[in-house]
Amino acid sequence: SQGDPAENVFYIQQGRVKIKVKSKQGKEAVIAILGAGEFLGEACLIGQTVCLATATAIAPSTILRIEKNEMLRVLHEERTFSDLFIPYVLSRNVRAQEDLVDQLFNSSEQRLARTLLLLANYGKEGTPETVVPEINQETLAGMVGTTRSRVSFFMNKFKKLGFIDYKNGLRVHRSLLNIVLHD
Repeated sequence: SQGDPAENVFYIQQGRVKIKVKSKQGKEAVIAILGAGEFLGEACLIGQTVCLATATAIAPSTILRIEKNEMLRVLHEERTFSDLFIPYVLSRNVRAQEDLVDQLFNSSEQRLARTLLLLANYGKEGTPETVVPEINQETLAGMVGTTRSRVSFFMNKFKKLGFIDYKNGLRVHRSLLNIVLHD
């Protein structure tokens, strides 16, 4: 939880985890939703002493806790693991930079489209999951940096345009990329 000592790295073996931050004024924002094969808490490896966010499982999950010293030992002694972990951490850094640029320069409509595409794993290796894991509009609003009513407005627009549908959950179509790429 945010403010707790940062002493472990966690590996999500299965499930989904929401990463949320809370300001001193009590305002909350979801900054990421992580899935199987992803890590969290890795900042403790470079000396971060407190957790900057709260992680909450949002689906049945299996999560492996790895103590900081054990993780450092494995990184030093197991080259194969290091060769996988370092690019993972660097890609998370790139994603954080992309998120910042998105917030600074893109409209809320474009940010919502990008968020939906990321939740559906567009742009990642393998086949995208066209069905987005269950997520409410309030959470989407926090991730996008807008209001729930704006998210609702754009979701209805995306549905009318055929970019998304609600057959067996929220389905994101590749055509939604048009919103992100449009200036």
